[in-house]
Amino acid sequence: QVQLVESGGGLVQAGGSLRLSCAASGNWFSFNVMGWYRQAPGKQRELVADITSGRSTSYADSVKGRFTISRDNAKNTVDLQMNSLKPEDTAVYYCNAKYYNYAYWGQGTQVTVSS
Repeated sequence: QVQLVESGGGLVQAGGSLRLSCAASGNWFSFNVMGWYRQAPGKQRELVADITSGRSTSYADSVKGRFTISRDNAKNTVDLQMNSLKPEDTAVYYCNAKYYNYAYWGQGTQVTVSS
């Protein structure tokens, strides 16, 4: 059974930084894509950033230049370094991993940015 476990969320002031980590277990294969989504209250879940097994990355326009996604295929982890945080970054952040038609989700970690 594949499990994704996030860590690193919390409360930070605007302009601060946080690092989210996600560790996968139970998979015998390498995920095609791993990434981070977020969902703010009253809004739809949106893609923040993702990274392929070949380490090609993509970012939402709102986080470009501030967030950096990285992946360690050997350790089965994906991290999201978030700098220059803004109050509008406040959301529950979810780790996501895809293997062909299969998608897996973590339980989510809260990130709150105070102004």
